[in-house]
Amino acid sequence: MSASGEWENAEPGVRRKIFAPGASLMMMEVRFEAGAEGYEHSHPHEQLTYCLKGSFEFRIDGKKIVLRQGETLYIPSGTLHGVTALEEGALLDSFTPLREDLLRRRE
Repeated sequence: MSASGEWENAEPGVRRKIFAPGASLMMMEVRFEAGAEGYEHSHPHEQLTYCLKGSFEFRIDGKKIVLRQGETLYIPSGTLHGVTALEEGALLDSFTPLREDLLRRRE
């Protein structure tokens, strides 16, 4: 996998670029059109999300949290979460351990 990754479609209005992972840590940039959603899901990985641009409403275990440019959010392992872009924007997501489910899709 290249260090810069390649853009791929995730959900409608959502594109992501997965960067070359380390041994147990990975990162991806996710770009959203205004109103686009990252569907609710959970995974056994810890996640840190940094808002590069725009603003987002996260739903984490039933709580709503608004994240704006320059802010970060921690999503614990196994937590049900989803997101809606309140405007066009981008997030930088980091995961540990590796999201093998995402990496396998790229092989």
